[in-house]
Amino acid sequence: MWLPGLVLVLLGSACGEATAEDSPSGFPPLELSLGKFKTILLNRTVATEAVLRNFASNVTVVIFQIHTHQKNVTISLDKIASINNSATGVDQGLVSVLRPQQNVCTWYMRAVDADQVLSTAVSLSYTEKDPIPGGCNLEFALEIDPNIYLEYNLAETRIKFAPANLGYPRDVTPPSCDSGTARDTRWRLYYDIYQYFLPENDLSEAAFVSHMRKMSEVEDIGANGIRIMTLSSEDKTELYFSSLPGQGVIYNVVVRDPLWNTSAAYVPVHTYACSLNAVVDNCSSLRRVSTKVFFTTLAILSLFVCFFGHRFWKTDLFFMGFIFSAFFFFITITKTTDLHYDVNLGLTALAGVVGGLLLVAYWWRFGIVFLCMLVVGLVLGFLVAATVFFTPLGDYKVFQDDAVFWVTFCCIALMVPVVFVGCLRVLNILACGIVGSYVIVLAASCYLYTGLSYIGIDLLRRILNQDFKRAYSSVPFQPNDFILLAVWAMLAIGGIMMQLRRERSEAPFPPHPYRLWRRERERRITNVLDPSHHIPPLRERIFSKLFQVKDLFHKEQLAGERTPLLL
Repeated sequence: MWLPGLVLVLLGSACGEATAEDSPSGFPPLELSLGKFKTILLNRTVATEAVLRNFASNVTVVIFQIHTHQKNVTISLDKIASINNSATGVDQGLVSVLRPQQNVCTWYMRAVDADQVLSTAVSLSYTEKDPIPGGCNLEFALEIDPNIYLEYNLAETRIKFAPANLGYPRDVTPPSCDSGTARDTRWRLYYDIYQYFLPENDLSEAAFVSHMRKMSEVEDIGANGIRIMTLSSEDKTELYFSSLPGQGVIYNVVVRDPLWNTSAAYVPVHTYACSLNAVVDNCSSLRRVSTKVFFTTLAILSLFVCFFGHRFWKTDLFFMGFIFSAFFFFITITKTTDLHYDVNLGLTALAGVVGGLLLVAYWWRFGIVFLCMLVVGLVLGFLVAATVFFTPLGDYKVFQDDAVFWVTFCCIALMVPVVFVGCLRVLNILACGIVGSYVIVLAASCYLYTGLSYIGIDLLRRILNQDFKRAYSSVPFQPNDFILLAVWAMLAIGGIMMQLRRERSEAPFPPHPYRLWRRERERRITNVLDPSHHIPPLRERIFSKLFQVKDLFHKEQLAGERTPLLL
């Protein structure tokens, strides 16, 4: 009766033996504990061996994951890494499917991009009723791949993962992945997509490690992460998000089995949507000098317009004309040319000045308030519409269709001037306060990170990037954002109230400049008692000044005796 038990003990002790001679580095293997994070210093020349012992008998799967801040590492199930048993990256994991009576798991780790890399590792266990992340992988190299694959560019970030499979006991054939769509197959599984934002303006490794630990286990993910959406097994396991250069973001996926009410987590992945290692244009130098000069100069003018725009009507028109023409010119030149960003921005500033002067000239010559206010109303309408789609409303799937999005956007933008068509002075004061104060927020974003700048940036991305319509726009709202939102609100309300109070007893708009100029000119012509009537024409005055300048270069006659003229 005691013989089978003795055999099991001997098998267990054999599986559990790991000595210094077995380790590739000659040192004792690194002991891990389930659910406990461990900081490991990895070497490029010698692999580090990690061992997990003595887990419960009902554990069927163990997921080992390792994370580094920016340097790649390789983890493998065997001493000699191959494409089928290893993974390389900054956030990687491997699944160990346990055999009967197995109570030891071993993994091997090695640095890739540097001689030494500091990493944090953890192993998590799941039972036979828990789904297996990546258990139905048909695309990537690993047979069971629990990793989330991430790619990014300046506009969007893509994540992709392999479908999960149902859990199963040890020494049992895994359930088929494509045997049908019945309730007893993997097609009953659901995937919750989570997002977690790291602190703003904090690119440190310490912050990364502490927050990555909050997104590894199922309970912690639900408590700390933001659930973006839930996918069914029929949906594509490929998602797009708006890139936030310089802002750390962690993504993870929790797969749920509604039949057993169990769940399991994939290996979390992080990104800053920029390079921490690049010498030029890295995460610490994203904000260009040209952008700072452009928006700082514009912010000075916008602060004046915010409080005095309606009183100084021509300045207000120049400001709104500048924004209107610069916006459309930047879109046109970016889509049609491959010029450098600084060149684009310089030409945009020049086009904005020309557009502002043209709007002022149009008002001076024709004096049609309605058409001028149409431009002002559209600028405010565009900002209002962009703000509406900046909210979670913009992430509804229906707005991924370009026709639906742009029809809705244009209706909101046109609604603003239409609503205020009967009180154009109020419309202009609202535009001065709201648009002027938002430009100040944009200028602040050149020096401080803020999600509020993406109100305008995401609109430009939607216009310039054909594929951005599929991206979910989600930005963090952290202390900087609350402060700048309060500043925006206070400046807008203060500017609007100040102008409404000051202008309530004044004429709605100044008189037609060209008509005043003609009336004044006719008055000077007909009124001979007016001193200005005797002022020579402009051409004669210019020639007179030129002759005076010419006289400066004439040589004076020599002084001497002169004979008086005899009459």
